[in-house]
Amino acid sequence: MALTGIQIMKMLPKKNCGECGVPTCLAFAMKVAAGQADIAECPYVSDEVKQKIGEASAPPIRTVILGSGDNQVILGGETCLYRHEKRFEHPTAFAVLIDTSMQEDDIQGRMDRFNKLRYERVGLTLRADMIALRDSDGDESKFVALIEKTRETCPDAVLVLMSATPKVLAAGAKACGEHKPLLYCATSDNADQMAEVAKEVECPLAVKGATLGKTADISARLQEAGLKDLVLDTGARTVRGVFEDQIVMRRASIKHKHRPVGFPSICFPCEMTQDPLAESIIASVLLAKYAGILVFSDLQGDTLFPLLLERLNIYTDPQRPMVVQEDIYPINGPDENSPVLITCNFSLTYFIVSGEVEGSKVPAWLLIKDTEGLSVLTAWAAGKFSADLIASFVKKSGIEEKVKHRSLIIPGYLASIKGELEEELPDWNIQIGPREASHLPAYLRDWQPA
Repeated sequence: MALTGIQIMKMLPKKNCGECGVPTCLAFAMKVAAGQADIAECPYVSDEVKQKIGEASAPPIRTVILGSGDNQVILGGETCLYRHEKRFEHPTAFAVLIDTSMQEDDIQGRMDRFNKLRYERVGLTLRADMIALRDSDGDESKFVALIEKTRETCPDAVLVLMSATPKVLAAGAKACGEHKPLLYCATSDNADQMAEVAKEVECPLAVKGATLGKTADISARLQEAGLKDLVLDTGARTVRGVFEDQIVMRRASIKHKHRPVGFPSICFPCEMTQDPLAESIIASVLLAKYAGILVFSDLQGDTLFPLLLERLNIYTDPQRPMVVQEDIYPINGPDENSPVLITCNFSLTYFIVSGEVEGSKVPAWLLIKDTEGLSVLTAWAAGKFSADLIASFVKKSGIEEKVKHRSLIIPGYLASIKGELEEELPDWNIQIGPREASHLPAYLRDWQPA
C-alpha cells in the first residue's frame, strides 16, 4: 500500500537541508508520495528506508528496464487506466522478429529496415526499439552468432532472446555482455530452470502461461523464488483473447493491486495473422490497450509510421502541450537573401507552417520562439509572444548573422503589434504575413525584402 506524505516524512532525517532541491523535508515527502520525486534524492536517508519507501511507493505495474547505456527500453511504471487521469508513462516498445531458421537475406533485410526506418517529428526520432531473436532449433552456436551479428549491425537495438532451452538462453544472454536482454520465456514446465538462468545472468524474464490465470500462477511462483523483473505473455493468440487479457491485467493491477499480474506485457501480432496489414491493425488496438512490447513479423514503412504516430500521441502527457525547441530552422536550403519568418513553438503550428514553407519550394529561415506550447493568439494573449519578447529572441537567435536583409515576417494574427515590434527592432522592417498558413506559398513566392 502506498505511503502518505506524513508517513514518509516520519522516516526522513528532518534536517530541512534543501540538498534534495526541496526546501523542507515535509515538502519533499509530499513530492515522493505524489510520485514527483525519488526518495534516493535525499542524501541522508538510509538504504533500509530507501528500500522500504521505494517498495511501498512503487507503481502498481512494475518498471522493467532493458538494454544498456543510452540504448534502453523502459517498460511498465503505469499508474492509471486512462490517459486523461494522469498520463501513460513508458511507451510500448516495437520489436521485429528474426528467427535462426531464416535465410541470410531475410535476416539482413530485417536488420537493414530496423536501421533505416526512422522519422524525425517534434524534435524526436521515431523508430522501432527492439529485435526479438528466436532460437528455433536449439543450436547454441548458431543462436550466439545471430546475437553477435545483431549487436554489430544494429547496436542501438534492445534484444529479446527467445528459446525453449535454458542452456541456449543463458549462452545468448552472456553473449550480450552488459546489454540486458529480455529472456523469453518461463513456462509451467521450465520455470525453475529459467529462473536460475535469469538469476545467473541478472536479466528480466518473460512468463508465458496457457491462460491469464496460469500466467499469474507462474508469475507468483517466480516472485517467491526471488525474481522481481518479469514481463507477461498470457498465451492468447486471438485478437479478442489478448485484448481482454490486457484489460483484465491492467484493471487487476491498478484497481486491486494484484501483484502476480502487476508487470508489463509482451504481445505477438505476428503470430495472430499472416496478413501484414491485419498485423498492423491488431497492433494498433493493443498499442492503446495496453501492450508493453509488440513483436512484428517484419517492419515496413507504410505500416510502421502510422503506428509510431499513434504511440507518440497516446504516450504524450495530455497535461503538457507538445512543443518544438526554440531555434532557427532552415527550410529548403536558405541563404543570406532568404525570407525570415517567426512563429510559436506549439508543435502543430510548427508542422503546419514548416510544411507549407517546404511545399512552397522557397528557401526560408523559420524562427521558432518558445511560447510554452501555446498557439499564436493564445501566446500573445498570455503575454508570451509580445513585441519585447520577440525582439529579444530575434537579437539573441543569431539570425542577423545569417541574412543580409532586415525583414521579418510575423503571423497575420499579430498585425496589431507591428508598430511595437518596429520600436523594439529599429533596424528591422516588420512585414505582416498571411493569417492562414495555407496562404504562405503564394506569399513567399512574391516576397521581396524591404
